[in-house]
Amino acid sequence: MKLAGILIAIVVLALVLPFFVPAGGPGESAESSLPWQVEADGTGGSRVFGLQPGTSTLADVKQRFGADIDVGILAAPGETGMLEGYYDNVSLGFVTAKLVVTLDAAPQTVASMRERSADSEYMESANATRRMHLHADDLAAIERMPIRAISVIPALSLDDAAVVQRFGEPAERIAMSETQTHLLYPQRGLDILVDAKRKELLQYVAPRDFDKLLRAPLKAQKPAAAG
Repeated sequence: MKLAGILIAIVVLALVLPFFVPAGGPGESAESSLPWQVEADGTGGSRVFGLQPGTSTLADVKQRFGADIDVGILAAPGETGMLEGYYDNVSLGFVTAKLVVTLDAAPQTVASMRERSADSEYMESANATRRMHLHADDLAAIERMPIRAISVIPALSLDDAAVVQRFGEPAERIAMSETQTHLLYPQRGLDILVDAKRKELLQYVAPRDFDKLLRAPLKAQKPAAAG
């Protein structure tokens, strides 16, 4: 029993320790694809995981993470929906995660693709969200469409202290409930949702789009969430 306990402790330590070891060690660079390695270009853009939100295309994403990406339109009832690509499992350095890219598609473009969609399926959610599969012609057409945002759900749960240790103090915190807090890093174009009940969510956009795409929607949601 003692040996089993030691082995479990070693495994847990191996998973958690990388989030507390200071960044910038030997051989580590901005191209290492770790979640905290965000390189701002000083002109409103950024690079993370070898991609540039707002500039890199779906083709660039597939070249970086592979062609096995599930692309479709996600829409709740009464919404036009968003065009997204989903990887169930990717390696970001030594971090394993689910990864979603949101494509920069105009609402009318998404609506047209919905009309040509061959089929759809309901997602496991409380709001009856559906995922619509694209027509083959649309799948080919979106290859050069830029990505608006990158969302990451790490396999390892993080608390507030672990996030601050690795990413630094956020510029702002927005508490949505007793268990959910958003940590905002506008200069990196990054919002980290720390959730005591679920996996954390990291959202990356170009810093120039941070207020419009991340901060403003959170501010608009806060009264309803807190009330």
